[in-house]
Amino acid sequence: MSSENSPSFFHSLRFRYGLGLAFFLAVAGYFLWQEHEAHILGNLPLVLILGACVGMHFFMHGGHGGHGSHHDGSGKGDK
Repeated sequence: MSSENSPSFFHSLRFRYGLGLAFFLAVAGYFLWQEHEAHILGNLPLVLILGACVGMHFFMHGGHGGHGSHHDGSGKGDK
């Protein structure tokens, strides 16, 4: 096996494993949906409300980097 064929061999091998993993996850997701559809749809309003709370916390809070420092941008008190 020459060095010219190595990258395409590993690329095709990664593609095959990725394709196999995608197929496995699709089949597993299908069977999980079939078995638990009533439970998922029954709790959907609660999941959506909790998801909205988490989403508002992350997107409207501005992250967790600026809690302790309240700079006004004037340069006073900067260290």
